[in-house]
Amino acid sequence: MKEEYDCLKLENQLCFPLYACSKEIVRKYKPFLDELDLTYTQYITMMALWDKKELNVKSLGRLLYLDSGTLTPVLKKLEGKGYIERQRDLEDERNLIIKITKQGMDLRKKAKHIPEKMGSCVNINPKDAEKLYEILYKILGNIEVEGY
Repeated sequence: MKEEYDCLKLENQLCFPLYACSKEIVRKYKPFLDELDLTYTQYITMMALWDKKELNVKSLGRLLYLDSGTLTPVLKKLEGKGYIERQRDLEDERNLIIKITKQGMDLRKKAKHIPEKMGSCVNINPKDAEKLYEILYKILGNIEVEGY
């Protein structure tokens, strides 16, 4: 028989195992990212820029699901490390363009091993990993995201 407050039990929440898994996986990244002097948020920002080379802040925020209040300090740190350049768009000064530098591209060589090392930290078979990936992106696609 269902109790009135079953909906508030932790074990009945989809969000909790998603949150806990995310937090623990990010924690597993830490020793690998420490070698590169990057936080997880800096790492995913660099991954986006290794792929795209240049993005405006708004597009980068949408890609990473980060608002400008979170992204701005990350970009300042990466710029301070010489990995990116921030420039105002000459056609529209309201837009801030983020470009990866040669030093930022060189960092990619040092980071190349991280996905493989992380694969050994998360014990899940490839088919389940693929299914989970699809489900998570389906959830993200169905969530209305504002502010990016």
